[in-house]
Amino acid sequence: MTTTTGRTTKAVLFHEPGGPEVLTVEEVALPAPGPGEVLVRVEAIGLNRAEALFREGTYYYPAKLPGSRLGYEAAGVVEAVGAGVTAYAPGDLVMAAANFDFGTHGVYAERVVLSEEYLVARPEGVDAVTAAAVWLTYSTAYGGMVLTGGLGAGDHVVITGASSGVGTAAIQTALRVGAVPVATTRGEDKRERLLELGAARVITTDTEDVVGEVRRITGGAGADLAFDAIGGPGFARLGDALRPGGTAVLYGWLDPRPVALSMNWPQTVHTYANGALVRTGEGRRRVAGFIGEGLRDGSLAPVIAETFDGLERIADAHRLLESNAHLGKIVVRVGG
Repeated sequence: MTTTTGRTTKAVLFHEPGGPEVLTVEEVALPAPGPGEVLVRVEAIGLNRAEALFREGTYYYPAKLPGSRLGYEAAGVVEAVGAGVTAYAPGDLVMAAANFDFGTHGVYAERVVLSEEYLVARPEGVDAVTAAAVWLTYSTAYGGMVLTGGLGAGDHVVITGASSGVGTAAIQTALRVGAVPVATTRGEDKRERLLELGAARVITTDTEDVVGEVRRITGGAGADLAFDAIGGPGFARLGDALRPGGTAVLYGWLDPRPVALSMNWPQTVHTYANGALVRTGEGRRRVAGFIGEGLRDGSLAPVIAETFDGLERIADAHRLLESNAHLGKIVVRVGG
């Protein structure tokens, strides 16, 4: 039996798949934290492409409708803890670890109850908006490129969808380990900003040939690593751009068509699921250390595209997310 607090909280729900217009803000019961659980007052949430896919019914697991929750990433303050919780106490600043089913535990809300393993401590001195924008993007970039792909100093890495939250985090992550980030984006409008963020080169895929440009940039050798959010038939072209024995890491499927593989063999292909990393205590510890050190020394600084105020702006925030007109992360500040 679930114990309630006798209180409610505002949360974002959707009752059928569709566009941003299906998102509604409703009052829902707020349970008291049970054993191993933590009640968190949410201060800010970060949006991710996965949430748009989930909302429209194209994510890798389906929503339980009606009344699905939504949201992987948030920063907040602990208000209460359940029995047996020793890692957190009221007043602690925390972030959601994005290692849960967000149809059930989604953090688009003023308050949420989460198991303690679904949380990580917020780095000291980091404000809520920044904290809401760091965990999922940098854990994906670090876990996918460094821990999985083996990216190291001097390596050339091709980063697709480089203007996204993960893309901008991947540029900074590559620089932090001494690698050379080569960014791809569809048009010219984001080229200068990506260069300012530290991309060594920017390839505009609407007008430039990725394979030819990567070969030119690397003196004919090819890239050591490709870090791809798109998949589909274009994945083969990324493989064509690798050096012999290079590595391709696929972490998303923005193109839902079957993934094609390059015949530029030998090469290693990884499919990367961030949840597999952050579901383990050791994975969360390694990611938290990397992010915390990077924020402290300034090598990691999340790019915030726009900040919206209030849960009632969530549909507007999703519209911007789907427009692809932004660069970096979209954040919603939450009251309550």
